[in-house]
Order: sequence, then C-alpha cells, then structure tokens
Amino acid sequence: MKIHDLITTTDALADLCERLAKSDFVTVDTEFMRENTYWPELCLVQIANEEEAAAIDPLANGIDLSPLWDLMCNNEDVLKVFHAGGQDVEIVYNFTGKTPHPIFDTQIAMMAISQSEQIGYANLVESWLGLTIDKGARFTDWSRRPLTDRQIEYAIGDVTHLSKIFPKILRKLIKTGRGAWLDAEMDKLADPANYANDAGLAWRRIRQPGRNPAVLGRLKALAAWREAEAQHKNIPRGRIMRDETLADIASHPPKKQAELIKVRGLSNAWKDNDIGKRLMKVLEKAEPLPKEEMPEKPKVGAPLGKEGALVADLLKLLLKIRAREIDVAARLLTRADEMEALAAGVRDLPLLQGWRFEVFGKDALELVEGKLAFAVKNGRLLMTHVDEVHAGMLETQAAE
Repeated sequence: MKIHDLITTTDALADLCERLAKSDFVTVDTEFMRENTYWPELCLVQIANEEEAAAIDPLANGIDLSPLWDLMCNNEDVLKVFHAGGQDVEIVYNFTGKTPHPIFDTQIAMMAISQSEQIGYANLVESWLGLTIDKGARFTDWSRRPLTDRQIEYAIGDVTHLSKIFPKILRKLIKTGRGAWLDAEMDKLADPANYANDAGLAWRRIRQPGRNPAVLGRLKALAAWREAEAQHKNIPRGRIMRDETLADIASHPPKKQAELIKVRGLSNAWKDNDIGKRLMKVLEKAEPLPKEEMPEKPKVGAPLGKEGALVADLLKLLLKIRAREIDVAARLLTRADEMEALAAGVRDLPLLQGWRFEVFGKDALELVEGKLAFAVKNGRLLMTHVDEVHAGMLETQAAE
C-alpha cells in the first residue's frame, strides 16, 4: 500500500479525493481535541482504500477541505467505513451540516457476527490481523505542530489496518446473512438529527425532573441558555453548569440572584456576577412547557413486583443463551429495560418487531406466556418448549 506524505495543500487533497472517489470503499478516522472547547477541534484526518492511504492536515495554512467533504457527503458510490465512528461523524456534520453516506461502522458490525459488545480498535486489529498496536501516541496533543513521523505513522495505521479488516468482516456478514440486521443501526449512525446542535432541544439530553410543565419549561430555557453561553465562549457546557445543577435550579428556582449562593455546584461569584444576572433573566422569562412538547410517558405495564422481577431475570438469562447460541452481542438484540417492560406486560417494543422478533423476541414472548422453559442437557443450559417437555414425559411413561 502506498502511504503518502502528510497532505497540506488543497491541490494534493483534491488529487487524492479524485482517486479515492473511484473506490468501492474508504476507511476514515479523525484526530481531534475537545477537552477544553465546545466545538471539537479537528486536527488530522486519515483516509485509505485498499491501495493508498494518507493523513490530511486540516490546520495547514490555506488548505480547503471541500474535496474531502464532497467525497464524504455527496458521493453515494463510495462506502465510508469507520470504527466507533460517532464522534468522527459529528465532526463532519459540524463542518458541513451533513453526515457521511453511505456509512459502515465495524464496531457495530462486530456485534452481529460475534458476542463483542463494544470491541475497541486495538482488540479488533489483534483479533483480525494478529497485530499489536503501539499505543504510545494515543494521548498526544494533535493540535501541536509540527507533527512527528511517529504520530503520523500511528494515525495512518488506524485506516490502513481497517482497510484490510473491513473486507473480512463484510465476507463474514454475507456468509451469516446478517447484513440486513445492521441497516437500521447504520441509518441511525448517519442520521443528521443525532448531531444537530439545536439549543431548543438541549433539555431533552438532561435527566428530566418529573413531568411538571413549569419545571420542564424552566429546564428547556436554562438548557438553551447554557448552550448559547458555551458556544459563545467555546467551552464545554459543563464548564458553565453541570446537568445536575441546571435541573436543580429548574426544580427549585431562586427568587433573587443572591440566592444562587445556596445552589449546590455554583460558586459564590454567581450571586452578583454578569452570568448570574443572565441566568435570572432566563428564569424570569421561562414559560411552562407546551403540551405538544411534553415528553412521552415511559411505556410501562403492571408494576413488576417480586414475581415480575424474577421473570425479567429469566428473560436476561434467555438473552445470554440465545446470544451464545447464535454468536451475537446481546446488546444488539435488546436492552435490560425492554425485557423489564416485556415482563410487565408491554408489547409495543422493538424486540417484538422485525428480525429481532424472529431471532429473540418470539422466544422471549413465549417464555413470558409460559410456553418456554429451561432445561439442562449434557451440562449446557438450553431452551425448550413446555409442550416438548410434556411429550417427553408421556413417552417415558409409556415406555415404562
């Protein structure tokens, strides 16, 4: 594979992207810094196909990344392959307002062909290629220039290894026939709505203190204000105020700025500084949350109680057995809260729809309805239908 020198000019980038645009797929990774900023600072982009690879310096003087964004977001013929690509996709969205498409994530794909819940990149490379990655440059400051040869070599390795691993994963997916399982997961990863910084929706990411419209209205107003403050200062939103503090103020709003000194998580300076004044103005203008914006009530059935909790535990055991039998990550099939809802009588659940119903949901429903039981055979815990158990017992009695 040809490894190019660090790309620092628009012409070199355009030439690279023109060649890569003829590929079936490209593997992509980014290096960025976000510890001290609201917006992640893109410091390096690595990209490869099966024949060539390069690192692109987005901080190079005068470079225009448009050829890269065009390849990533506007070329439907080239599959963009990431590993745990959520943050990489977010960065592309921040630059373009679009997400890479079509997209493939090898971490998600591994869930469909193995019991790996969230396999790390180093373990992926070791598993498929038998190589151990040098992690020495992992915690480097990617914003500092010049980059060392070791840094660039480490960064490019992320995409060169992935370009060898992806075809192997794809072949196994095709062999198992589980590619269709991942369609919804990949669509979710590429959904622009996941990455939009809509300040008016920021409150939905915060644990909601009940369903009181007045409280939720204040929560919405405060969350939007915090986003604006953090964006203006380009600092993490938590540096303005933590979620817990924000929710506490929404639930128990102070009447005067001087009372902010009593709020846990705020310094004494808030009682008379400018940001404290702005917060109080937000509280004064906050309106109750409109009925159409109220969050949906969680889907619940009857209270679980002791017996229901035991049923939920049996469902979790069933999930472990099924995941082991078909060699798939349990997390891809369902979640603990879904199984608890099923045990409580809820039936409008993802695990009872589509391929999940065929693979796991059908058996889970039969277990809840008393049609499925557990059995031990040759030291292994298995699932069996109650009718089969009864038939076996009758056959044994008849033989005697």
